[in-house]
Amino acid sequence: MSRRKKTFPCGHKGYGKICHRCAQRHQERDQKRQQKQEWESTFEKDPIDLKNLPEHVVVKARLIIAGLESQKNYREFNGKRLRHNRWIISIPVTRNYRMICRDQGSLLVPQAVLSHEQYNVDKPGS
Repeated sequence: MSRRKKTFPCGHKGYGKICHRCAQRHQERDQKRQQKQEWESTFEKDPIDLKNLPEHVVVKARLIIAGLESQKNYREFNGKRLRHNRWIISIPVTRNYRMICRDQGSLLVPQAVLSHEQYNVDKPGS
């Protein structure tokens, strides 16, 4: 006796009670959704808004923030004081992004992470 393939409501053909192609696609979609929710939940702990930045920039910015919180000197991250306002420090996060921090005596408070274009237009601290 030969088995016959059946056509599932989704249009795929196969043996069995469910379409395994669609079941696998749903499982992958659920996993991606869960990973995205886990990633988005990590932003609640950040002292500044990093939500609209690329993932590699967020990771690097968090490393810099952690270093500043553990009292590392901003110069270790190639940070520089601005000429027109010495209380503002610019730290390169990547080639295209800068972290702006405000010097408050014994600690640096991160203010924002800006793209190079935003950084040049906004002129932080002016």
